[in-house]
Amino acid sequence: MKKQASQSRMPQFPEPYWRESVELPQFPSLQQDIEVDIGIVGAGITGITAAYLLTKKGFKVALLDAGKILNGTTGHTTAKITAQHGLIYDELIQNFGLETATAYYDFNKESMEFMKEVIKEHNIDCDYEIQDAFVYTESDHYVNQLKKELQAYEQIGIPRKWAEDIPLDLPVKAAVAMKDQAQFHPLKYLAVLVEYIEENGGLIFEDTTAVNANYGKKPMIITRENYKIHCNKIIAASHFPFVGAEAFFSARMHPQRSYVIAVKAGKKYPGGMYINAEQPSRSLRNFSVNGEEYWLVGGEGHKTGQGGNTIDYYDKLLDFAQTNFGVEEYGYRWSAQDLVTLDKMPFIGKVTDDQPDILVATGFKKWGITQGTGAAMLISDIISNTDNRYQELFAPTRFHADPDLKEFIKTNSNVSKELIKGKLEYTRKNIEDVGKDEAAVIRIKGMRTGVYRDTDGKVHLVDTTCTHLGCEVNWNSGDRTWDCPCHGSRFSISGEVIEGPAKEPLKKKDNL
Repeated sequence: MKKQASQSRMPQFPEPYWRESVELPQFPSLQQDIEVDIGIVGAGITGITAAYLLTKKGFKVALLDAGKILNGTTGHTTAKITAQHGLIYDELIQNFGLETATAYYDFNKESMEFMKEVIKEHNIDCDYEIQDAFVYTESDHYVNQLKKELQAYEQIGIPRKWAEDIPLDLPVKAAVAMKDQAQFHPLKYLAVLVEYIEENGGLIFEDTTAVNANYGKKPMIITRENYKIHCNKIIAASHFPFVGAEAFFSARMHPQRSYVIAVKAGKKYPGGMYINAEQPSRSLRNFSVNGEEYWLVGGEGHKTGQGGNTIDYYDKLLDFAQTNFGVEEYGYRWSAQDLVTLDKMPFIGKVTDDQPDILVATGFKKWGITQGTGAAMLISDIISNTDNRYQELFAPTRFHADPDLKEFIKTNSNVSKELIKGKLEYTRKNIEDVGKDEAAVIRIKGMRTGVYRDTDGKVHLVDTTCTHLGCEVNWNSGDRTWDCPCHGSRFSISGEVIEGPAKEPLKKKDNL
């Protein structure tokens, strides 16, 4: 009964508060060949910040997105501006040394300081608030790991605090705080950068899918409609890079989904930002809507396309909030996707020496606000031939044999398993078994077919073979999408690409 009750209160469609609360400008699709200095693919925080920085430096930029600007991971974030990325610093010290761990912290700290200065420079009203960030645990097992993380903070010189409780009504065993972090409204911030880009000669295009690039004397981005963007440099900020050694990235990253709900609670939010050390993950912060306070509760991560019934994850977050804080109103729900690299540090920079004009930024491990901003700063410096000490640290060509090799084997074994599993899967379901707003995978004439019946009763049929590398997609009930379990491509009910690396839609099948 509890599950049914929670679902009855669930917002019908997953829409983030950030997008609902801001009126973003609309831009045309590209309808002709153009020539610019820099072509940027992907209009999230990385692409927009890079376009902003390069415009300020006098470059002519073209920024394009396959859908609408800020409708990807940036539009679905928890919007924490922080260098505290879970229990990462002791792990970095143990695997790669103190120098690398310190550089990772400095990189994120500089990103935070840059954002603070931009907000001040443009007088941006984006609900920016300084908050301490806490990693906490309810398990005795993780107390020692938190102590090691505190020691890592001390070695690096991170402002910190140890606590054996936090101002939340949770059975906390211990917590480590990183002081003076921040939270904000990401789209209010980025909308001002978009305005600056447009006012200073930058070109922005929506509903423009980049499918390929030509690497002649000058790079050239080619769109699905076969229009061309001639440029000197290409920045692939499209989450999964659309060009340049795609097999390389497919083997060295895996996609992760996570979930967020926003609720009015029976208790006043005590301040601070929180994330637990153990699994399942729980992330907490607050925001206000017209003076009314909401608790933002996130977590429940899993590999894309491998999570089972995704509605359950929203229910679990709601149950957690109800049990611990008392839910008075269920306001919003949404989910996000990000890529995780083998060594848990992002890929930023040129992919190969023989393609130095193709630059990528990806693999932010769900911490894309600071890392995406830092990536834009680094790429801007590379393009303008400005020294940047992080260039080697985040170079996509790096490969650490230990522990990367074990993760490399694990990641690719999982992809192989999912590829085979999808091909052999058998189901006895028929189209008649699929109710309104439901979906199923059915064998029709021996072919694996995705069947969705919409709220009007219309049936949509798609070939479930992902157009990237041929894995079989699965239904995501929480977001009403078809998701690939191998590399994270996502498709709409009618098969259109929502998220890459796939560039082509699923094949439609005739309705029966």
